[in-house]
Amino acid sequence: MSAFADISATGSSTGNRVTNAIAMASRRTGVDFSYLLGQAKIESSLNPTARAATSSATGLYQFIDQSWLAVIDKHGGEYGLGWAANAIQQSGGRYYVADPDLRKQILDLRKNPETASVMAAEHAADNKAYLESKLGRDAQPVDLYLAHFLGVGGASKFLSVHDRAPGASAASMFPSAARSNRSIFYDKQGNARSFAEIRDRFASKLQKGVDSLGGPVQYADASLPAGAKTVQPADYVRIETQRLSEQPDIMVKPQPQTARLAYLMLATLGR
Repeated sequence: MSAFADISATGSSTGNRVTNAIAMASRRTGVDFSYLLGQAKIESSLNPTARAATSSATGLYQFIDQSWLAVIDKHGGEYGLGWAANAIQQSGGRYYVADPDLRKQILDLRKNPETASVMAAEHAADNKAYLESKLGRDAQPVDLYLAHFLGVGGASKFLSVHDRAPGASAASMFPSAARSNRSIFYDKQGNARSFAEIRDRFASKLQKGVDSLGGPVQYADASLPAGAKTVQPADYVRIETQRLSEQPDIMVKPQPQTARLAYLMLATLGR
């Protein structure tokens, strides 16, 4: 049986809740805390309800609709979100949810710091495993951000060349990305940047995201036994559901709809 630790926020501010959520996601997945924090700072300025003006990107990590449905479909069941994962289907390579109200509920989970953080961490862990299998070396935090920027396949291609010829120009290998992100692939004089220069600039961007928070980040701390799981909103639902199901005197068993509503209520309260 998994051990659970209930981590309380260090204060009532949104900032504390966000950094706690990121810290707990890091502990659950092993993904570097500074990377997750820096990515969230870059993507949303640590605003859990941030929305992009030009796309469906929403939340701390600015997941677009399709990316969010994909990561919930893959990892949601591990975090008590089986009701969401089971509702997600695929057709023609795209993810969809038949019930529009349920689809909205699933997409709105992007605004919950705990859920968004742990899904971002799981996505990063998947990318890390893929990159390391292709590169034959440890993937650094900056490499994970390149996977976020270029897609994991593009990042694998980028880093493979970077490791062999860091001084080579990157724009010719990524013409579409270079056209859409000229300031990343070219300097102010129009000279193409090398693979090493682009990677170094991304590393600097991540570090600035952490540094901009003004000193060491404060978040709730606790000693967790090896392999322990931290309680998330979905865990409360799962624990309570099992507790009720094991009591023979309770005539009405918990239903998936009840668990979903309880999860959403707990997530809103930040439990």
